Amino acid sequence: METKEYIGSGILELYVYGLLSEPENEEVNIMAKNNPEINDEIIAIEKAIIALSSSFSPFHSVANFEKIKEKLELKHAAVIQLEPSKNWSQYIGWAAAILLLVGIGYQYNQLDQTNTQVVNTEIEKAKLEKEFNVLKLKNTTNETSLAVVRDTKNTVVALGGQAVAPESFAKVYWNQETKVVYIDAAGLPEPPKGMVYQVWALKLSPLTPTSIGLLENFDVNEQKLFAVNNANEAEAFGITLEPAGGSLTPTMQQLYTLGKV
Repeated sequence: METKEYIGSGILELYVYGLLSEPENEEVNIMAKNNPEINDEIIAIEKAIIALSSSFSPFHSVANFEKIKEKLELKHAAVIQLEPSKNWSQYIGWAAAILLLVGIGYQYNQLDQTNTQVVNTEIEKAKLEKEFNVLKLKNTTNETSLAVVRDTKNTVVALGGQAVAPESFAKVYWNQETKVVYIDAAGLPEPPKGMVYQVWALKLSPLTPTSIGLLENFDVNEQKLFAVNNANEAEAFGITLEPAGGSLTPTMQQLYTLGKV
């Protein structure tokens, strides 16, 4: 709309009288700032109204003005503050999402703790089973040792220490019916690395040694009780220290123990 048309539309008069809405007032304010001709027209309208009212309006005292205002019921009403509407459904949705995440986190934490407990239980179970098997093996070994010592059918041959190790001693448990032979080597020192004790069944006339076994894994045998081969018709037993794997004939310089049947 052109300036002249805008001025002639009557909107400026309504603006001066205060009869426009807030958006319309704002529009006129903007037009007046940007267009001097419209601003001048507003000023002219205001001056004309003032001049017109002065020419025929009687003088009214303050008291009369208050009475007129009261008659017209021109009262100042309290300003009502309008609060923006709240979208409670949006807040409820966010709260539900947060609670869901917290719940999932809690459940995940509980599941992780449960899995950890299961793993720890399995480890503890395996540990207990291993300890039980070790104890069971020890118990079996102890029972075997006791059975050997208490068997009245066994011939016990004491082997005394020789020149290379006078403090050494051993025992032979020989059941001549079953031909089973056990060596109690608790009185022998642990062999050096790369060496092994070898047991010999001896015939004395002429001196004929026969190997009946090696005392292997000496360090892990807690009872130091070893089963060896049949001694046949042995007249004596001897134990020598030999290289790992044993020797075909005894090394007499390494004869640790010797004893006659």
